[in-house]
Amino acid sequence: MKTGLVLEGGAMRGMFTAGVLDSWMDEQISFDGIVGVSAGALFGINAPAGQKGRAIRYNLKYIRDKRYMGLRSLLTTGNLINADFAFYEVSSKLDIFDEAAFQRSGVDFYAAVTDLHTGAPEYIRITEPFRQMEVLRATSAMPYVSRPVELDGRFYLDGGVSDSIPVHFCKSLGYDKTVLVLTRPLEYRKERPAAWLQRFNRLYYHRYPAFAESLNRRWEVYNRQVEEIIGMEQRGELFVVRPNGPLPIRRVEKDPAKLQAVYDLGAEAGRASLSGLKEYLLTHE
Repeated sequence: MKTGLVLEGGAMRGMFTAGVLDSWMDEQISFDGIVGVSAGALFGINAPAGQKGRAIRYNLKYIRDKRYMGLRSLLTTGNLINADFAFYEVSSKLDIFDEAAFQRSGVDFYAAVTDLHTGAPEYIRITEPFRQMEVLRATSAMPYVSRPVELDGRFYLDGGVSDSIPVHFCKSLGYDKTVLVLTRPLEYRKERPAAWLQRFNRLYYHRYPAFAESLNRRWEVYNRQVEEIIGMEQRGELFVVRPNGPLPIRRVEKDPAKLQAVYDLGAEAGRASLSGLKEYLLTHE
């Protein structure tokens, strides 16, 4: 029986996901495939590499480092999160990602990105993270504060714009069981963007009208996904771990104490889910 895992994004709300996954590593719970979006991909890739604690460790250490992210990086590079430091120097020198262990795991790992030309999601399989670091940058490149990332002559941004919770893609891969880690509570729904913001999106991304439309419709797509997930969960078609309430953290958070608090909430939720998760994974439909 093969299992798939879907990891929602949400920038620093992803510390919740990191906590969940680290708690599951303690129990040697693994998955055959993982589909991550934005921070879900960035932090989730540590799980198949077996690097428990890496996501919280390097974020606590560097979150206030001017080289990591902030206004200085945005003004000098066009990216709120500094690509050279956060993606390349941290991973290859300061807190080295274990690519060999990732590859030995045999996990099929996908990152969702949004094509600026079509406004549609694409799902790129990661087999060599260092060589494909630009894919990981693309999945987490937040609109407005990130330059589009070029991949094979096309331009991409945050996968969450077009598919915040890629459960249908995960199921299309043929896994027998599907597990989701969400970073929003059960009752959360997105609001329709104000008319002025919709106009701003069309102006700001005037070269990419399909992407602007995806931004303007994100609330609708997301809310429909949430309702579908609730229905599938009630029918026993998937297993979901989510926070009990809004996470006390901003999307771009520089307070280490808040990062640690949200990570701890995730670890607690992961431990609390173990009994139900194991039962779900072991039950034959």
